[in-house]
Amino acid sequence: MAAKPDNSPQSKRHRTVAIWCAVLVAVMVGMAYAAVPLYRLFCQVTGFDGTPRIATAPPTKVLDRTVTVRFDANVAPGLPWRFQPDQTTTKVKLGETTLAFYRVTNTSDHPQWGMATFNVFPEQAAPFFDKLQCFCFTEQLLQPGESQEMPVSFFVDPQIVADKDAFWIEHITLSYTFYPAAPPKSAGKAPDPATPQAVQGKGQAG
Repeated sequence: MAAKPDNSPQSKRHRTVAIWCAVLVAVMVGMAYAAVPLYRLFCQVTGFDGTPRIATAPPTKVLDRTVTVRFDANVAPGLPWRFQPDQTTTKVKLGETTLAFYRVTNTSDHPQWGMATFNVFPEQAAPFFDKLQCFCFTEQLLQPGESQEMPVSFFVDPQIVADKDAFWIEHITLSYTFYPAAPPKSAGKAPDPATPQAVQGKGQAG
């Protein structure tokens, strides 16, 4: 004979607590996934944690003072790409818009999507390191054996000289790491003429 369900007040309270615990866990998991893109957006806007800001226009003045920018390139495990800067360092004036290139090659025999994350060191320089265009803004697709030069357009904000924590900086490192990425939802669809296209490299070779 089957046992009758326990409908006592204490049992009901236990079931209620269990249900709320399950809901809380689900909400926490969802928030954990959402926190990653939100944290990245916050960092890009504020320059927090060594993340360069995204600018919409260059500054209106250029100072005679210069800083040396070093370019660093890395590839995460699991992505069969070769990645390096065209030049390792360059000197730029504060407020001067500069264009630099990285070369990336797919060394595998199959198409592969990748996405680059980026940081600036020292961290005090990040709020003043602004990107106008960058290959890191979107996912990148390379065909088997394909090689591309990918550009980044940036400037160092002249306001850095007035900042008590960053005025002393003379050397800045711009570091990228490419990770494997899933194809974007728009992959395979015809481009919309009204939608800005991803920044393209200045050349490519098979």
